[in-house]
Amino acid sequence: MLKPGATIGILGGGQLGRMMAVAAAQLGYRCIGYAPEGDNVAAEVSADFFTNRWDDTAALAAFAKSCDAVTWEFENVPLAAVEAIPAAMLAPAKIALEKAQDRFYEKNFIRDLGGKTAAFARVDSPFDLESALDRLGAPGILKTRRDGYDGKGQWRLSSARDADGLRLPEQQLIYEEFIEFSAEFSVILVRGRDGDTKFWDSPLNVHEGGILRTSTVPAPADLSGQIKQARKLASEAADALNHVGVLTCEFFATGAGPIFNEMAPRVHNSGHWTIEGAVTSQFENHIRAVAGLPLGDTSLRAPRVTMENLIGDDIKRIDTIRAEPAAHLHLYGKNRAAEGRKMGHVTRLEG
Repeated sequence: MLKPGATIGILGGGQLGRMMAVAAAQLGYRCIGYAPEGDNVAAEVSADFFTNRWDDTAALAAFAKSCDAVTWEFENVPLAAVEAIPAAMLAPAKIALEKAQDRFYEKNFIRDLGGKTAAFARVDSPFDLESALDRLGAPGILKTRRDGYDGKGQWRLSSARDADGLRLPEQQLIYEEFIEFSAEFSVILVRGRDGDTKFWDSPLNVHEGGILRTSTVPAPADLSGQIKQARKLASEAADALNHVGVLTCEFFATGAGPIFNEMAPRVHNSGHWTIEGAVTSQFENHIRAVAGLPLGDTSLRAPRVTMENLIGDDIKRIDTIRAEPAAHLHLYGKNRAAEGRKMGHVTRLEG
């Protein structure tokens, strides 16, 4: 158990790290961040920040020496950088990144646990894509195996002809069958160092252009059975990873039950509503788990909670949002509003 005043290192400098650092400060911890040069908004609320390349082993060693524990805010931290941190300091462990960074390995991991995924095939060449289309048919989605998020690195193929002339990026890909679904939802859990596991209510998620637009809890009652099944799978995944901290799994609700989409071994956009909408937020509970503290209550604080992402030019609406007496506005401090860029979020409690 980390004592007050201990230092928690965060790999990554985005808004998730920013919100983790705020939660850590409330618990009496100081945070230092590490990320390459960029719009590192977490630096504004961190006690210190290392702005160095991921392959700078000397800087990573100095960073680790300054920390009592180390976590991360996104799952695309290079494994080589994580391996430069003493394993005993890491929470979660490196294996969580190994599984989550590659969609092919991630889906096989979930299937080995008995979970359902879309049918998929690895694509390393145009011939592989042709074979995948022959076997799985169309429509389908071609994705990069690594680094894609918020709809990036994805191509929807409505027919085999869409693949004609498609210039494949020089990286490993995966082709997935298209899933017909009635809803999308997340399972967000936190697992402590002692294995204690708690779930937040699962939000109903609405995406636009591959980017999360809103998350609402509680989800419709007709999803309760699917959420129960999905929670069981997510818990088994957390146990298999010996996970410490927040783990988020996204699912499609279908007539055949919940279909696993992807996993994030970290705090997650669909859990931002927990800051005001739950007794203990995902950020506080992640820090609690990393620090070895008892986990906090994850119960709802209102009958209905909705989180809306502010994307790109939505930032122009902030004066209107500020005028709402019951709106909780979070701005991430980013210096430029671009199309598809998350600039902040607003949470509304009802009832």
